[in-house]
Amino acid sequence: MLLNPAMSAALDRIAERAADVRRAFTPGALPRNDDVAAASDRSDFTLDPLSVAPPEGAYFIVRDARGRTSYGRDGSFGIAQGRLVDARGLPVMGRTRPDAPLQELHLDAVDAELGRAQDLRIEPDGSLVYTRNAIDPRTGKRVASNVIAGRIALARFPAASRLDSADGRLFYAPEGVSPYTGLAGDGTFDALTPMRRAHSRVDLDVSLLRLKDAYTAFDALAAAESAKGHFVKAAMDVVK
Repeated sequence: MLLNPAMSAALDRIAERAADVRRAFTPGALPRNDDVAAASDRSDFTLDPLSVAPPEGAYFIVRDARGRTSYGRDGSFGIAQGRLVDARGLPVMGRTRPDAPLQELHLDAVDAELGRAQDLRIEPDGSLVYTRNAIDPRTGKRVASNVIAGRIALARFPAASRLDSADGRLFYAPEGVSPYTGLAGDGTFDALTPMRRAHSRVDLDVSLLRLKDAYTAFDALAAAESAKGHFVKAAMDVVK
């Protein structure tokens, strides 16, 4: 059965609204439709010292599987093969000093290989910090020192920018739009909130209502089409 354009559009609206409902359960996700956006950022406490919530309106910078620069708001980070990665295993970008270029943040290779990096954590200024445990060769005593591997970079886009995203978690800059990048607590970006995990910015209750409305609209169109079909059939029967 072929659908007319109105019914096809109604099915597309159902798919869009269903996508927002799914995003409501995704940490750090942003809505596809602005009318289901939550009023403000929220986050949950976690015991994970590598989890942080971003400032309002800021994104973390990551490299996707194809090496493209992308952006996200889920700060559920971890260490994989010595690199700081997000929940999908994508490398997190940062700077080893304020004027340095963006690069993947990672532990010192020797510390990672020898297992000397302990007590890993992320500070409010975005610093990836760990404690290096080593043996002083002169005294034979165990020495502990703090090491800063680098600071997580943040990005902010101009107001009204529409970022491209398939799932509400991983975003790409619109063509011709470049974000401002900086560091947490640098005077432009607020500090990160350690040991927190960002909620989705989708209001679940409102998104479910919009999904129900989309189904209702489709049912109304389907009923109208059915009535139209019965009318045409009756008219043809009269002609016969």
